[in-house]
Amino acid sequence: MYLDKRWILVAGISLVIAGFIAGQIGLAAGAPSPGSYEDPLVSQSYIDKYVRQEVVTLSKGQQLVAAAGTEIIVRMGRAIAVDSEQGGLSDVTAGRDIKGGETIPLNHLLIIPRDDGRGFLVDSATVIIMIRGPYEIQ
Repeated sequence: MYLDKRWILVAGISLVIAGFIAGQIGLAAGAPSPGSYEDPLVSQSYIDKYVRQEVVTLSKGQQLVAAAGTEIIVRMGRAIAVDSEQGGLSDVTAGRDIKGGETIPLNHLLIIPRDDGRGFLVDSATVIIMIRGPYEIQ
């Protein structure tokens, strides 16, 4: 009789454990995978607004004026920095400030620190840039 009670106890505990495991598997199977179409990590509008970089082609004589926080990479052509009384363009790649009148190095990441007219003037037939953030072409 003692063995029968012990057997019932072991069988009961085994059933509880099996039920718990089956429940967890069922929950995991019903939930969408993180990063899948059903459960994206970020929204498409976030990607469009903050991640995608815009490629812009400018012609000789045009001036680009960027807003604070705008990121620029000059990929091709000659662009001359336009600064303000408060400073130049922040060249993150070189770790320095590019003053007005200097040629912007190709493939350097620039960040515009303030909304005060900073940007660059196109000094070759065309300039191709990658830009993220608000800007105006004059």
